[in-house]
Amino acid sequence: MNILIDMPVHEPSLQKLKGIAGVNVKLVNPPEERVRPLPKELIADADVLFCTFPPENHAEMEKLKFVQISSAGYKQLMGIGLNGRGVKASNALGVFDVPIAEWNVAMMINLARDMRGMMHNQDNAIWDRSARFQHEIRGSVVGIWGYGGIGRETARQVKALGMTVHVLSRSGVKPRNDIYSVEGTSDKEGILPDKVFLMDEKEAFLKGLDFLIIAMPQTDTNQGIVGEAELKMLKPTAYLLNPARGPLVDEQALIKALKNNWIAGAALDTHYYYPTPPEHPLWGMPNVIFTPHISGSSLSPKFLERVWDIFVQNVERLSKGEQLLNALSPSDLKDN
Repeated sequence: MNILIDMPVHEPSLQKLKGIAGVNVKLVNPPEERVRPLPKELIADADVLFCTFPPENHAEMEKLKFVQISSAGYKQLMGIGLNGRGVKASNALGVFDVPIAEWNVAMMINLARDMRGMMHNQDNAIWDRSARFQHEIRGSVVGIWGYGGIGRETARQVKALGMTVHVLSRSGVKPRNDIYSVEGTSDKEGILPDKVFLMDEKEAFLKGLDFLIIAMPQTDTNQGIVGEAELKMLKPTAYLLNPARGPLVDEQALIKALKNNWIAGAALDTHYYYPTPPEHPLWGMPNVIFTPHISGSSLSPKFLERVWDIFVQNVERLSKGEQLLNALSPSDLKDN
């Protein structure tokens, strides 16, 4: 099996990969996170490609059987003819579940204790021991809209903190197999939620929450899925957290909800503009924590280790004819 790697190296994983029987490894030097052509003599005999973006001349990889990408999103693989060539593909789903879940926990604690207000007081040498700085999240109800990897790892972490977990899902909560998760994390069996709501129970789900966490991928059909009606269903003491995608929450409805105290506040790591212009009202709202899409990113110290872990496991599975981790379906890849 000839493997071409266009990724920064995680040395322990590379050595493990080289230890798999029948594997020959070539490295693109230097690796780059962009689309560009690669020399035909480098790519022509590759059976397996590990990259973020396939090379511009990927069609010259006539022996290619499998592509592993280092991102959870896979638009770079859509419409490039992989299905017609019989090429399998997998993404990096699960790599960021732990840090994003930890961001969720950190934001809930920060919102509940008004850490933003305390930091303002520190900057201005104000001694204020008000009750609003002394809340706790134990016993609160956290609602997770969407129950993929981020939702499941968030559920695991918050259950350890004594929180009640409600989930809103289109099809209920089921076991989740052949999707990557860091060892000792997640909820593969789907047993952690205290209550599961289906979409026709959305209002009952929202009305009972202290924290709402958006944890679904953005699709062509769910932009603005949290709008004015949904925000008004939440309690005035509830908080919204969005580490998923900004446009899942209607922008103007959110601004109105925060200004008019329909909800108590929000923590936002994903946004409507990149970068958000300095005059945007969300920057200055005292009940908003605004982070620059860093809850999970390739700069995370564990990113390389985990994405290589997925890849090495998939090479082992491929060599044994087993189901791949994070396998993308033909409909995901959309040849036309």
